[in-house]
Amino acid sequence: MNPRLLLLEDDAVSAAFLCEALAGLPAQVDHAPDLDSARRLAGPEHAAWLFDARLPDGHASDLLVELRARGLQAPALALTAEHDPRALRRLEACGFQQALAKPVSATALLAAVRRAVSMSVDAWDDEAARRALGGDDASVQALRALFLRELPGQLGLLRDACRRGDTAIAQEHLHRLKASCGFVGAGRLLAEVRALSAQPEDGATLDRLQARAAELLVR
Repeated sequence: MNPRLLLLEDDAVSAAFLCEALAGLPAQVDHAPDLDSARRLAGPEHAAWLFDARLPDGHASDLLVELRARGLQAPALALTAEHDPRALRRLEACGFQQALAKPVSATALLAAVRRAVSMSVDAWDDEAARRALGGDDASVQALRALFLRELPGQLGLLRDACRRGDTAIAQEHLHRLKASCGFVGAGRLLAEVRALSAQPEDGATLDRLQARAAELLVR
């Protein structure tokens, strides 16, 4: 099922661009044009929130505090017209997973949202794996064991390709990882694989992918 997102954005043009870009995840987007609407819409069904930092009726960081006090724990991203790194760090210090400076490209937006969504997904999605393998639990466990044995070698080849700037080879390894993650239900790792596929030159995204893989390997 496609993730459900909450977008808080008062500017109609920006909201239209963001909604269209987020549909490329694909995702279902609930749009709130102001803080009050976002308060009403926010719920546990959202996989992530994307909030414009400054709105006519207040600041998104205050809303984030309110929603956390209600027990809602969706990962939150901030959008801001500020480009000063100190301003971005201040938003992150307020509890946003990442602050994105406007204008943000669709590629960077989707990569950030995929990372955020991966935080609300279990490391292993047993139902997805069962569906992929016809409901056979024994096959799921056997394939996961094989996946984990081969994962360190796959990561090494991918890391080497990315570091030498060989995008074509990196995409081949990512394509294989997408398929294998889907079969075994490695939901968080799959989100990072997709994010790196969108920007294979980004070292920070590669680091996050390796961190997600490490979570599986130490289990």
